[in-house]
Amino acid sequence: MRAAGDLCPRLPVFGDASHASHASDNSHSRDTVPAVPSAQTAKTVALGQCRSGTMCGSGTDTADPCCSARARGLAGRMMQSGMTSRLVALCFDANDPLRLARFWADTLHWEMDDETHAEIGLVPTDGTRFRILFLPVPEKKKAGKNRIHLDLTTTSIDDQKETVRRLVELGARHIDIGQGQDEGHVVLADPEGNEFCVIEPDNSFLAGCGRLGSITCDGSRAVGYFWSQALGWPLVWDQDQETAIRAPDGTGPFITWGPPVPPKITKNRLHLDIAPTDHGDQRAEVDRLVSLGATRIDIGQGDVDWVVIADPDGNEFCVLSPR
Repeated sequence: MRAAGDLCPRLPVFGDASHASHASDNSHSRDTVPAVPSAQTAKTVALGQCRSGTMCGSGTDTADPCCSARARGLAGRMMQSGMTSRLVALCFDANDPLRLARFWADTLHWEMDDETHAEIGLVPTDGTRFRILFLPVPEKKKAGKNRIHLDLTTTSIDDQKETVRRLVELGARHIDIGQGQDEGHVVLADPEGNEFCVIEPDNSFLAGCGRLGSITCDGSRAVGYFWSQALGWPLVWDQDQETAIRAPDGTGPFITWGPPVPPKITKNRLHLDIAPTDHGDQRAEVDRLVSLGATRIDIGQGDVDWVVIADPDGNEFCVLSPR
């Protein structure tokens, strides 16, 4: 059972009931579910995970509405019709973009991209299909715990210990957000205070991921459904008010959501940039996202060629021009 306020990882942990403490932020326990096939196969990931813990499409899911033929085929139909956006980047607001970019490049083993006056980017080396951008902002103080944090995978206890040691050397620090001393994951903050977790090696849910295992979000079940439809990424977990999605080809990290959803204090320091697929229409895509529950917002962006909107939980994201 997890301490209230713990970051997570908010991920299902298969097989060993002793690791169920990662399930949620509201201190409730979860029944252990059976082991599942490797997440490395795109077919398995595309079929998804039903609430009962059996794989969608396995022939045992007829009683579960999340595993209906309509749900399984939704992402594929949207992609075929062009009715989805592509995840372009995960963006960090940064006071010192170069320093933060160097920290995360070393952390994830990604490569630095060309630097511009407006942003610094990281290019993935692990098959992930989006970049990470660091954008300069004037706000100097981080307000409260982020709604979004990253979960990093490790291959062994020694790797976890060495990873933590190395990251602290690079400028991370240990933080206490209420996690118990017996937790297997280690909670750190990067040089600008953004929380992240270094996960123990026996977390089976993240098997097959690179160093970046999950973009983990405080969020409602509804917002997980929203992002599944926005990106055309199938649900691979939908249970106990927690959802997770992953790219249909099984590359890159999971994106997960679960309670509690903290009050919105200020603009998030991490957000997603998405764009219509090739030959798509930005205005039509914004209208589609609004029809799914998003809201147009003004954060002082001025006259720019992207559109700022918020998902159903109020999290800002940007819709870029087609690319």
